[in-house]
Parts: sequence; C-alpha cells; structure tokens
Amino acid sequence: MRLLNDLTLARSSGKRIDKTGRTCSGEMSRASAVEWDLCLSGQPPLTVHDNHWVNGERDVVLFKPTVVPEMPAALSNLHNRLRSGISASAPGELRIMVFPTHVDTHGRPRIRRSLTTADLADAVGLRHLGELVSRKGVRLGAAFDRPDLPPVDLYDPQHEKPLQHAVFFPAADEETPVVAFARFRIVPVLRHIGWLSPDAG
Repeated sequence: MRLLNDLTLARSSGKRIDKTGRTCSGEMSRASAVEWDLCLSGQPPLTVHDNHWVNGERDVVLFKPTVVPEMPAALSNLHNRLRSGISASAPGELRIMVFPTHVDTHGRPRIRRSLTTADLADAVGLRHLGELVSRKGVRLGAAFDRPDLPPVDLYDPQHEKPLQHAVFFPAADEETPVVAFARFRIVPVLRHIGWLSPDAG
C-alpha cells in the first residue's frame, strides 16, 4: 500500500521469523515476527516487525538487521528502539498508543506521550490521521477512560488539554497497527532527515 508519495508498505511474502528477546515489559520471551517492508524510492529499504510474543505481549518495531545500511544517525538510532506495544482494549478489539516521534537536538529519536488532539494533528497530519481512522472498525480515542478528558474529534480537534491518544482497531486487522507505527514513529524521522518533504502526501 502507498503511505506517502513514493513511500510504500507491504507485508513480506516470507514466513514468520522466530526470535528471542525482551518484551516491552522487560521479560525474556520468544516471538514470532510478521515482517513488513517499508520502501522509499532511492533509499535503503526498512523492515518493520510485528512481534507476537509467547508470553502474550505484542509490539511493533523497526527491525535492526545484522548490517544497517548507511543512513543518517536519527534513523539508524530508531532501529530496535521506541517500540509500540499492542494490547487488548475490549473483546475483539486491540489498541496501539499514538506517541509520535520527534528528533532531539542531539539527533536522537524521542516520543511525545501527551498532546492535545490539535497538537497530535499537527505532528502527524490531520489528513493522514483521517485516512487512518477511515479504515473499517478503526477509531482514534483517549487511551484511558477518564471522565475529565475532552472528546477526541478530528473534525474539531481540541487544544485545551493534553492526553494520551490511542488507535483502536479490530483484533483481526493485521495491517492497521503497522500503518499506525509507520506514520507515528518512522515518518517523522524520515521527514527530519530529509528523505520525505514536510508536506509529502
């Protein structure tokens, strides 16, 4: 599928990759990883792993190959870092947190956890958020159900109170969490290093 201009995302035709490592909670476990290829014309391909851990955890990460192709440090440093956990939110529904990446003054990728919905739209792009939540059964909402939080409405994004956002999607939907991860974690870094123009769409 085409994400932005020449940036494409496709599930690898290969079988799942078995590996061992630490989960987001720090527990040693084995994982079966679904590989996705993120390709941008004229640049080395990137591989995203959707890790299904034996202990029941799941996360998405930019996989670090044995030899990382030459690329700017900000992108190189994103490999195997800033994973996005996937967890259950309701029967038949999962969620992935929306923590967009930014690059600090030392060239290191960091995440922002709490933003107003307007700030989130500015960071990710209102149109791109709209495309994501227009997928069947997908919605953007507050990550935690608290009565004091303002509504999350992309038609009228609030700018009063920062909160943690999440994308909710059907458990059978394997594509949406990878698309979300690419948009929130990888695309901001690609823009920062100049591989994507700021208004790429």
